[in-house]
Amino acid sequence: MKPTDIGNPDYFHKVVDCQWACPAHTPVPEYIRLIAHGRFSDAYMINWKSNVFPGILGRTCDRPCEPACRRTRVEDETMVKGKREPVAICRLKRVAADYKDDDILGRMPKAPAKNGKHIACVGGGPASLTVARDLAVLGYEITIYDQDPKLGGFIRTQIPHFRLPESVIDEEVGYITGIGNVNFVHKRIDSLKAVLAENYDAVFVGSGAPRGRELDVPGRKEAAANIHIGIDWLSSVSFGHISKVGKRVIVLGGGNTAMDCCRTARRLGGEDVKVIVRSGFEEMKASPWEKEDAMHEDIPIINFLVPKEVKHENGKIKGVLFEKVKAEYDAKGRRNLVPTGEPDPFYECDDVLVAIGQENAFPWIEKDAGVEFDKWGMPVVDEKTFGSTHPKVFFGGDAAFGPKNIIWAAAHGHEAAISIHALCSGGAVGLRPAPGVNIVSQKMGIHEWSYDNDISVVSRFKVPHRKKEEALKDIMAEVELGFDPDLAWKEAQRCLNCDVQTVFTDNLCIECDACVDICPMDCITFTANGDEKELRGRLNAPALNATQDLYVSGPLKTHRIMVKDEDVCLHCGLCAERCPTGAWDMRKYYVEMTHAEHACQTR
Repeated sequence: MKPTDIGNPDYFHKVVDCQWACPAHTPVPEYIRLIAHGRFSDAYMINWKSNVFPGILGRTCDRPCEPACRRTRVEDETMVKGKREPVAICRLKRVAADYKDDDILGRMPKAPAKNGKHIACVGGGPASLTVARDLAVLGYEITIYDQDPKLGGFIRTQIPHFRLPESVIDEEVGYITGIGNVNFVHKRIDSLKAVLAENYDAVFVGSGAPRGRELDVPGRKEAAANIHIGIDWLSSVSFGHISKVGKRVIVLGGGNTAMDCCRTARRLGGEDVKVIVRSGFEEMKASPWEKEDAMHEDIPIINFLVPKEVKHENGKIKGVLFEKVKAEYDAKGRRNLVPTGEPDPFYECDDVLVAIGQENAFPWIEKDAGVEFDKWGMPVVDEKTFGSTHPKVFFGGDAAFGPKNIIWAAAHGHEAAISIHALCSGGAVGLRPAPGVNIVSQKMGIHEWSYDNDISVVSRFKVPHRKKEEALKDIMAEVELGFDPDLAWKEAQRCLNCDVQTVFTDNLCIECDACVDICPMDCITFTANGDEKELRGRLNAPALNATQDLYVSGPLKTHRIMVKDEDVCLHCGLCAERCPTGAWDMRKYYVEMTHAEHACQTR
């Protein structure tokens, strides 16, 4: 293998697995260290710059960072007894938001004089708000259109307030509008051509995936008065149009929207609330913690049932008839649901909430507006620039590639803002400058580091919850209470500081193997070179995760090479402490992704 190019910004970035997995590439270990030091405002600002909505995401993110956390791959029974769990990255983000200083507004940027460019954003959700945040600080005037009376999009209308208090939404939306140059127009957009006719320099479409999928079974139309589309029902609850539900409620669907529907129904008078899903429990799209919270509130989840018919009498719903199915897999591993032949179960109910998926809807974009759509009715969007086939129209969030999470919308907004800024500056829309990188030795003495490299052996701490009896009485009462500073400090100690990298200087190595002897994970090997597959198999501990690169040195004096398996390294620094020649060093690697304000200018 060739020696590793550690000068490539992506190499050590990829080793920080949590940051690499985050769509917005939030510097996770850095803000966790700041929380451990009680520097909550500094931690908040690092989050705010990358993911825009720390208080919101600290409660609602689907946490792509946590499955990537190295902690789950290096724990064993000698470290932690019980199941392996990642650091509570998401809930630590909330800590930064909950305990930041009151003067945080003073640290927010303010818009400079207007630069003469005017951008329209259709939809007031997280993607549009991110575009506004990134461009307003450059002097752009932003006009955001939304049919709802307040900004926030589905953050405000479809996430129940017992999960996300409206005050948190108001605060973090306010930080963006408070920059200046951001105008909100409460208006439904019915024509893209009409928006383009206003001579905006660019148009960003962040209108979400606003249409819930319908239930197409016999009896659905006849019993329509008691069958509700989940996302529309949640919006009606949010705006106060619905304040009660029947005592017996069936929720159809296995995603997070279904979990929000069933928990909301419990708070609006539902005494017998069931979630019924066509797939198996493990295959449900809902996050594991969302399923746990629903079941904790006495909501059963019944799997492998497909709705067959809605039973009704004189327009009044009686219940739903289901077909029992099972999963079978073909030779390629594709799943098919096939009837078991068992009797069809029937469940009585007063209301049905349909949460079986969401779809995009663009009836307001005319066919001759210059935006092409694919065979699935989705706009043709460049995955790098987020530009459409119309040179002035960009997409992001759920409107671009279908339903995802807030963190994805923020990431899309950042990239679209870079493209819009390039377009308006006369630059290349596809140009993405390299991220900012800083790598600094943490050496404070021969065997001393500027960070705590002790490995905590405690299990993941549980976030305190409001008592179930209290929570179910008040739809506005937040269920998760969050970590206090003491619990946050303890949880922060579980972070392995994966951004503090082991850096090897081959010409200083005397091949004494002291680092090999002391490494607790056996992840360092001195051996003859070879091709990657063969080399992985003959390391001291075989490197099994091919998605994580090996760290390979140049040739040593004995013509051997040093190979380190980055996948299971603890970043404990013992190799650097033991090395008699200083061939190993611990260097903090900080990568800051390019945003519009950092983009190259052509004039």
